[in-house]
Amino acid sequence: MGYLKRDKGILRELGEKIAEIAAMPINEQRVELHSRINNLEKAKPTVHIYEVPWHEMDVNDELKLRTKDCFCQGIERDLRRILYMWRHMQGDMVVESVIAQPPCIHDTGFGITEKVDIARTDVKSDVYSRHFHVQIKDEGDVEKIKMPTVTFNAERTEEEYQMRCDIFDGILPVEKRGMPLEKKIYPWKSGESETSFWFTPWDDIVRWTGIKEILVDMFLRPDYVHSVIERMVTAWLHRLDQYERLRLLKAPPSKFWGIGAAQIFAAVSPAMHEEFALKPEARWYERFGYNFYGCCEPLHHKVEVIKKNVPRLQKISMSPWVDFDKAVESVQDQIVFAWKPNPAVLAASVWDPEAVRRDMEEKLEKAKNCIVEIHMKDISTVRYQPQRLWEWSRIAAEVTEKYTV
Repeated sequence: MGYLKRDKGILRELGEKIAEIAAMPINEQRVELHSRINNLEKAKPTVHIYEVPWHEMDVNDELKLRTKDCFCQGIERDLRRILYMWRHMQGDMVVESVIAQPPCIHDTGFGITEKVDIARTDVKSDVYSRHFHVQIKDEGDVEKIKMPTVTFNAERTEEEYQMRCDIFDGILPVEKRGMPLEKKIYPWKSGESETSFWFTPWDDIVRWTGIKEILVDMFLRPDYVHSVIERMVTAWLHRLDQYERLRLLKAPPSKFWGIGAAQIFAAVSPAMHEEFALKPEARWYERFGYNFYGCCEPLHHKVEVIKKNVPRLQKISMSPWVDFDKAVESVQDQIVFAWKPNPAVLAASVWDPEAVRRDMEEKLEKAKNCIVEIHMKDISTVRYQPQRLWEWSRIAAEVTEKYTV
């Protein structure tokens, strides 16, 4: 084995703590709570916290890595973050009594590497401003988008599986997990989740076409824009087909959640959103059993057009920039109302927990007839004061408890 005996001892100690937490009844209670929300049943609003600025969060070396081997460090990092969240900002997370082994794969991608200039305000942060250089300018460039090739390294997967089994023998079982490994939908899952792929073709497209340029082209050169998005959706489906053919999925896509967004479409009308995103992307959403649409783009005025084009729509994102009253009126109790509070409150020059409480109480009172999830995400900074996020989590737990059904 390539890892050190000391590393193994460190990981086993962390695994014992995970196993102890996973055995607590609160996990099963939360699984039931999430199931009720997913089934469109009225229940206490669930609280999800993710996309955390981990470089700002360490207190008393709780997140400091003590292993030396790179493979062991990857496991240790995940386990320490789970334990940290459990101690300080649980939300409605669920800790599983299992260690996940993902499939080891190689993906050639879409054939284009972004060319970008970056500007940082914090060298430790992975959040920074970017200026993209245009690489796709017309129909002749669309073929630059290639069909990805996926290969599965069964030997390496088995090797890593046996290493994990050896490390956690007698403490936690190791389970081979299929694709996808996306954690954004159910961050309350402690291991590698098999819930959804994060399908955002427009996030890639604008890196290659330029944001302003492609928005103008929707008006001036619609056929060109259609060719770009159709090519991207085809590429995504080509990848999904390979996952199925290589048996990398734990179940058919019809058993998974689909999730997607077109964040750049915050700037376009419902009709253009439908024409250039929802209609061409429907081929993807058709493959999944349930769908969750939206991210940071305001969707309060687009609910009907999304329902029309996204089959089996079960959840819709309501970002900090929605008209909250109109959003509530549009969604009611027909779709899960995935509310995204503004993470800017955590970055303010002065932390104001009472303002957070007032805002949350006001919003949840307005949405009391909706089926609500709360997603605190896109947290670029807490000004190196992690206690802000801890307190936000405590406030969210207290406020949502008033709406227990």
